[in-house]
Amino acid sequence: MSGDAGRLRAVEWLATAAPDPETCRWEWERNPLGVALLPAGRLWDVLILPSELGRPTLEILTRCTERVGPVLADFGDCRMGFFVPPGTADGWVATGVRAAGTGSWVVVPHPGRAAASGVRWVVPPDSTGTLTDPVLLELSMHEAAVILARERDA
Repeated sequence: MSGDAGRLRAVEWLATAAPDPETCRWEWERNPLGVALLPAGRLWDVLILPSELGRPTLEILTRCTERVGPVLADFGDCRMGFFVPPGTADGWVATGVRAAGTGSWVVVPHPGRAAASGVRWVVPPDSTGTLTDPVLLELSMHEAAVILARERDA
């Protein structure tokens, strides 16, 4: 599948999370910031890590699996949001990690363009709706935390 077709399918997949997908697509096309506000909990939840932990977690994840789900970085790259299956946020308990599930809304940039808002895709959504496996994410977070602790103690 070509890159353009894949991005179009990613747009369609993300827009289906919106209460009104057509309005979501309109926002992405016409909002000068290039973002839409989408509800978590329907197609995906988002686990939000401080970037200090998120960056090494993503590096470890990409070595463990071929298919990492979408990952966002916020303004100033202070936090990273990993898209995980819906329901994950309900039972997630981890110090310093915020979980956005049902009842939460997430600022989501258009997957095919750079957003002017500062929110950006570190790993853009693919055309299949791949999400990050929460078990692999947790294991990668633990490994990253150990590496960070060793670096601080060195």
